[in-house]
Amino acid sequence: MTIPDTYNQFKATLAANRPGEHWPEGLKALWFDAKGDWTASHDIAQELHSELGSWIHAYLHRKEGDEFNAGYWYRQAKKPFPQMGMEDEHRVIVESILKNQ
Repeated sequence: MTIPDTYNQFKATLAANRPGEHWPEGLKALWFDAKGDWTASHDIAQELHSELGSWIHAYLHRKEGDEFNAGYWYRQAKKPFPQMGMEDEHRVIVESILKNQ
């Protein structure tokens, strides 16, 4: 499966059983999150030692309701604590990854 060009194309890939093998790890993490597999997503994010990895990590902890831990990871990502909904943040992160391909 090729790397999607848009968020809508990304959403269409959710019908598959696995993300694309050659996708960036951050995109894979967000794919697993969208499929409801928080643990697989978190496992990938934990291994991404970058601002993007911290951003995904923050998003995941915010999603689970751990605002304290999320706040730490947003600071590591150099991002403010978001005021948008979870779905909107997911879209923003995915679009950021796709834009930077």
